[in-house]
Amino acid sequence: MIVVELSFSADATERLAARPAHRELLTGLYAEGRVLAAGPWPDDSGALLIFDADEPTVRQILADDPYYRTPGVTVERLREWHPVVGGKAPAA
Repeated sequence: MIVVELSFSADATERLAARPAHRELLTGLYAEGRVLAAGPWPDDSGALLIFDADEPTVRQILADDPYYRTPGVTVERLREWHPVVGGKAPAA
């Protein structure tokens, strides 16, 4: 799995305008099983996304979604994550 952490600037005008299309893309990725969870922090300072995909795939998803290049949105971290509990069941 790959975890992506975003930060948001105080000026939300462009980010909020781009958000509906971004959320539509996320909904499709969730339906495909590529996104396990995604959402903003309660204080709207950023967001966390959890992908069930390898790093090259996640980097391509980020490149294909203009939201991640929208002024006010910064990708702070992209890290591989190995949950001990939850997530996808290990292959038998």
